[in-house]
Amino acid sequence: MTDAATNTADLQANTDDDEFVPAGPGIEIKNLYKIFGPDPKKWIGAVKGGMGKEELNRKHGHVLGLTDISLSMPPGKITVIMGLSGSGKSTLIRHVNGLIDPTAGEIICDDADVCQMSVEELRNFRRARTAMVFQKFALLPHRTVLENTCYGLDIQGVPRATSEPVARRWIDRVGLKGFEDNYPSQLSGGMQQRVGLARALATDADILLMDEAFSALDPLIRLDMQAVLLELQEELQKTIVFITHDLDEALRLGDRIAILRDGRLEQVGSGQQIVQHPANDYVSAFVREVNRGRVLQAATVARPLPQDNLPDMQLPGKIVLEEAARRMIAAGASQALVVGARNKPRGVLNVSDVLTAMVQPTETNSSQPKGG
Repeated sequence: MTDAATNTADLQANTDDDEFVPAGPGIEIKNLYKIFGPDPKKWIGAVKGGMGKEELNRKHGHVLGLTDISLSMPPGKITVIMGLSGSGKSTLIRHVNGLIDPTAGEIICDDADVCQMSVEELRNFRRARTAMVFQKFALLPHRTVLENTCYGLDIQGVPRATSEPVARRWIDRVGLKGFEDNYPSQLSGGMQQRVGLARALATDADILLMDEAFSALDPLIRLDMQAVLLELQEELQKTIVFITHDLDEALRLGDRIAILRDGRLEQVGSGQQIVQHPANDYVSAFVREVNRGRVLQAATVARPLPQDNLPDMQLPGKIVLEEAARRMIAAGASQALVVGARNKPRGVLNVSDVLTAMVQPTETNSSQPKGG
């Protein structure tokens, strides 16, 4: 097993024992490479042998888009892929539904390799199993909100008598009831993106692909859409792949976060793991200005349970430190019992430890291999 694969397995094993993992399709990306150019297969061996992006482009006129990506996306969770412009994140998400063919590698969903699907199999996979929400909304201007929301079901051949009640329900769920007969040009950007989300959800696809879905929105509207997505996800538990260049957005939405640079994975883990233990200086630079009190959770800094004298005050293990500190100070409590699912005791939280952890500087974990 490679260092990248080992790191992924270690990070993904380090989860809350009480955490429920939903049933449904996860996505497993294995040793994925993408070379753009007239003859990519000719150079895949050289790239696997260590040829870098600059040399491949300068000497052979090909562009290395993705290099040996191995990444597990758990079912029913939000996996955020983040990185700066040109990092390969949009290229990666377009491999998941076969919009881009890899030069080498596998993308496994329900034991089927998307890269090996026939044209008909891939068409059915896109129509029935995946839905996509785009940065630029991609609404049809000549269709009303209701007709746009029905569009995915129209493609599937669902009759309007069946699709319209479904579409109306999702329009209501995203907060657009009363706008069914409006056209996209009559809506704000945030409202248009709500239509895009309703359209994706109306198909009842297992996998939701969101490519910079909220990046074009104003900051307050963006926060509102993030809240809408988290509220819906709590109920629906879709397998969501979310692309962003914004770390705050990644930390708020992601159950897992994968950080890309120049087509390579730098680190994979939960927001807490990445903030506490950045794999290298590149990741450390990303998280340096993060408000740790809004990311780290109580269970992360709790001390082991004592033999007796447990605190009376209880706090859920997944509460962030900022809120934990507020509640403890308001209650005049110096300690709190941290509990997990079914109120199982997990540890004891000291208010002094909370305040220290919130301001503690991040240290790069130079011994940790790059994630995959």
